[in-house]
Amino acid sequence: MKLNDILDNLAEKAGIKQINAMQQVMASTASRHVMLLAPTGSGKTIAFTLYMLQRVGKPLGVVQAIVMAPSRELVLQVCGVIRQLATGLKVTPLYGGHAVADEVNGLSVTPDIVVATPGRLLDHIQRDRIDMSTVATLVLDEYDKSLELGFADEMSRIIKRMTSVSNIALTSATKLEEIPAFMPVGRIETIDFTSKTPAPRNRMQVVEVECPEKDKLPTLIELLRSLDNQKVIIFVNHRESTERVYEALLKEKFPVGLYHGGLEQRDRQLALDLLDNGTTPILVSTDLASRGLDIEAVGSVIHYHIPSTVEAWTHRNGRTARQDATGTVYVLLGPVDNLPEYVTFDRPYVPTGLSDAPISSDVATIYFNAGRREKISRGDIAGYLINKGGLQGDEVGKISVNDHSAIAAVPAEKAREVVKAVAPHKLKNTRVRVTQLVAGVKSPVTSKPDAKKTEFKKPAKPDGGAAPKRPSAPTSSRGNASRGSASRGGRRK
Repeated sequence: MKLNDILDNLAEKAGIKQINAMQQVMASTASRHVMLLAPTGSGKTIAFTLYMLQRVGKPLGVVQAIVMAPSRELVLQVCGVIRQLATGLKVTPLYGGHAVADEVNGLSVTPDIVVATPGRLLDHIQRDRIDMSTVATLVLDEYDKSLELGFADEMSRIIKRMTSVSNIALTSATKLEEIPAFMPVGRIETIDFTSKTPAPRNRMQVVEVECPEKDKLPTLIELLRSLDNQKVIIFVNHRESTERVYEALLKEKFPVGLYHGGLEQRDRQLALDLLDNGTTPILVSTDLASRGLDIEAVGSVIHYHIPSTVEAWTHRNGRTARQDATGTVYVLLGPVDNLPEYVTFDRPYVPTGLSDAPISSDVATIYFNAGRREKISRGDIAGYLINKGGLQGDEVGKISVNDHSAIAAVPAEKAREVVKAVAPHKLKNTRVRVTQLVAGVKSPVTSKPDAKKTEFKKPAKPDGGAAPKRPSAPTSSRGNASRGSASRGGRRK
């Protein structure tokens, strides 16, 4: 693709009219082998996408580029960015937890670009579903994390099959002392913006919040009540603790979501979507959310537990003060906590429990049981909500489209009437089930459009506890009571 076309897409679809210095260097380099080093939140995804797309030609019916990333969430995020910028090119994500049948179907028409986790990509290669011999460009995003997670063997076996690769880009926030031997790179250009980019630490305040008791929950609740309205991520060290904190905040009526590796993929993705679109501006998470996620405008990070390593400390804090924004990091310090040397404070703070504009949500999320595989696009959903749901254009918030489902943010005060208004109408000649999600319970299990009845799986038991009670049957836009189940993402209402 031509750089001007990519930049036009960036301005039109992502609203970014000026790329930063790091992105300019990546867009202009002629080097075949590049290592990009830059702090978290500095725009590395756009930077390597500019590099890659200029090396991808018109659709040829073969895979031209591969992007490998260490986590499912990062794969989805990267795929979303590339799709915005890659006009006329097919981009396919492959990752664990995704329906294999959908991935096989997606590979039936050969994609131009594949974004994948190493394990799932290798599985498809070994089953002869992807031909690596045509790949000319390889990107390893957060390659240090992939190595840390033990993907070296998978990456080595994949790269050995890339007999035509000529362009390689490695990205990371930290530099490895030695590049693994399996990487087919000779002379490599290092583009290091770790010192050139203003450090996020300069744009954030690190605040000490003392907890008078070993149990930090009362202090956390007081702190949240003291904050002005914003997005907040609360980091907890263990899954069991995330469950406990999450349930406590739900009881206090906070708009909160839950995110950890024990949840099913669709529930993790929904938790991120509801944070991003403002439906649940508070997220309780393990370190799973500390890397690879780009949630817009996170105002504060709260360390409920002290992170165990300096890397975890750095990456947690990197969820706020991204790009040129500012942010605040709160550390809850209990009477038995040992403060590591890498944690330094700018000031102390004693929560008052009062705020002139407390954290709240005026956004609701509407769920559609049809998505990309049913040929539904964001534009289709926006038009449907405006033309059939009675919304104004500026009332339609963020729209996310998945394989067999989609969600859209709308004003909370109008959500019920919108669901009712669209009930008689098809979406792009497809009869779909449209419902409102409510924070606190599980996401709907996607069913195909026009099914007579939508079935939902039983909720998984929370770590160390019994399954939550099933909510009352919700009302859908099809006018019938449908079955629901309770857990962590959203409830059909």
